[in-house]
Amino acid sequence: MFIFALAVVFKLLTIQFVQGDKYRELAGKRTIKNVVIPANRGNVYSVKGNLLATSIPKYDIRIDAITPSAKTFEENLKPLSEALSKYSGKPASYYQKELRKARANRNRYYLLARNIGYSDYIQFRNFPMLKLGAFKGGLIVEQTTKREHPMGGIAERTIGYERTDEDGNVTRPGIDGAFGVKYLRGTDGERLKQKIGKGQWKPIVDYNQIEPKDGLDVYTTIDVNIQDIAHHALLKQLEYYEAEHGCVVVMEVKTGEIRAISNLGRTSKGGYYEKLNYAVGESHEPGSTFKVMALMAALEDKVIDTSTVVDTGNGKKRFYGRTISDSHRGGFGEISAARALEVSSNIGMATIIDDNYSKNPEKFLKRLRKWKLDQPLGVSIIGEGAPVIPKPGDAIWSRNALPSMAYGYNMQLTPLQTLAFYNAIANNGELIKPRFLKAVKEFDREIEVFEKEVIVDEICSEETLAQIKDILKNIVVRGTGKKLYSETFSMAGKTGTARTDYANNEEWKRNPKYISSFSGYFPAENPKYSCIVVIHKPSTKVGYYGADVTGPVFKRIAQKIFTDTPIVDEVESLEVQNASVDDEFESYYKTAQTYKTIMPSVIGLPAMDAISLLENMDVDVKVKISGSGIVKKQSVDKNTKLKNKQTIVLEAS
Repeated sequence: MFIFALAVVFKLLTIQFVQGDKYRELAGKRTIKNVVIPANRGNVYSVKGNLLATSIPKYDIRIDAITPSAKTFEENLKPLSEALSKYSGKPASYYQKELRKARANRNRYYLLARNIGYSDYIQFRNFPMLKLGAFKGGLIVEQTTKREHPMGGIAERTIGYERTDEDGNVTRPGIDGAFGVKYLRGTDGERLKQKIGKGQWKPIVDYNQIEPKDGLDVYTTIDVNIQDIAHHALLKQLEYYEAEHGCVVVMEVKTGEIRAISNLGRTSKGGYYEKLNYAVGESHEPGSTFKVMALMAALEDKVIDTSTVVDTGNGKKRFYGRTISDSHRGGFGEISAARALEVSSNIGMATIIDDNYSKNPEKFLKRLRKWKLDQPLGVSIIGEGAPVIPKPGDAIWSRNALPSMAYGYNMQLTPLQTLAFYNAIANNGELIKPRFLKAVKEFDREIEVFEKEVIVDEICSEETLAQIKDILKNIVVRGTGKKLYSETFSMAGKTGTARTDYANNEEWKRNPKYISSFSGYFPAENPKYSCIVVIHKPSTKVGYYGADVTGPVFKRIAQKIFTDTPIVDEVESLEVQNASVDDEFESYYKTAQTYKTIMPSVIGLPAMDAISLLENMDVDVKVKISGSGIVKKQSVDKNTKLKNKQTIVLEAS
């Protein structure tokens, strides 16, 4: 027994002095750890300062029931219970019973409130006992952040997000994803926590060892009003034509700034939401919208002019063993090259390109490469689709490749690439990169400002440009887009109707599928905006031609933009003032100063402005909102005396 006792003492001394550091470190790792405190992501704003995405802090409030001394616990139990009762509506006796039970059971992690906002968090920190802090009062605060999109489902995919799954894989679509790493993420903080049993961890101190640094704010080029117009115009048409999916992009001609982008896909239940960013990521055969590029190449190479006569026959013509047809029954006969584009003749365009480039296809392809149509635009959003421009030697190249490309088949472009080219026509030949970002700021301090990026200085001569502009205008006046013509508002553009999923010809005949599109700009003279609309697989029972399916969306967007958001002339000055913005601010400020306890009229205000106005009044009111955009209805009438804790419901659209 004596020898055994000596062995035990020897082992204890070995553990204590020889291996002591190792075991102390191991014990520390098991009971104490540094927990990462995520930084708040920066906000995402529209070009006019409307909030598009923000991180909202949420808090869980708990109490370590055995930390307060017996005297502190007994003195504060009743007033704390009464404060909790006033907050939640449960009787004070309930909280007295639960807190005594938690102390008796040595519960060091009792939950008082979950997922509360900042104002409620401040309220809890001032409750009896809790206001004594972590060491004396047992207060435990755990903060998380939640990403919110005030506009709801509108442009949700374009605004984007950054998410990490259980396996550590990161998904980063849209603007939020593209600029998360560089600007929005911020720097995480650290907080020391101690294990208190049952897998629970309690903060050791009531502050962070390393405070998180919030991310920078990103100001996009998106205009909320134009985005709202584009979204609902597209949605209405998708529902009417029971289409599979579609997209709309509106771009400012001179700057390349994207004012609106909407991508909607159909669900199994028949509804639509932003499933994928089709405008940026989906390459497909553009169909007749590419005929503009084909004719421009021929005009610029001077192998034809607009008056060159081309024989389209009776509407059917064979090229290298394959028949090409025009949609017009009986054909167009002999027509000019300009008219061939106006009426969107497949035969006319295929004949022009085949006659002049079949012996030297590289000459035609070289023109397309000069326009950078074989390269992605390099936009900031992740997942841009790659264009496909075949060349001799490729698997998809054949003698029919060239005439097929003339009317937009046997090749692929994304909607954004097609729009960028049409925008160059509107912009007097300057091809610029579409841009989603305006600036990065830290509060009001500009960190980085993004300027226009030119891809090609001049896509063609002034002569070719003038000819194409005339044809695009005439397409709306007397061509395939004549249904869109308006005497009071001029537009220019090209319709497109392309077959899709046609690999199995017999299956396609039983169930034909099309891609309808319209790309152009407005007004036709001195264009302000360019726009593309693409709708995939509309119901052929309702209609499928571009003029019927996508043209009306383009017209609705164009006219509504100029009805709801009239152009303001820009004056170059060192001190630029925008009268409409100043008026809006003055109106908002006056209302905020006048209505302190009386309900104002918030109808016509952006939803976020209305919430800000009401929640900063002298009366503590709760605001609930349905929908997004502009406030159309309020539950409390103007000039009504408001009460504390009163709920106001706003309806926006």
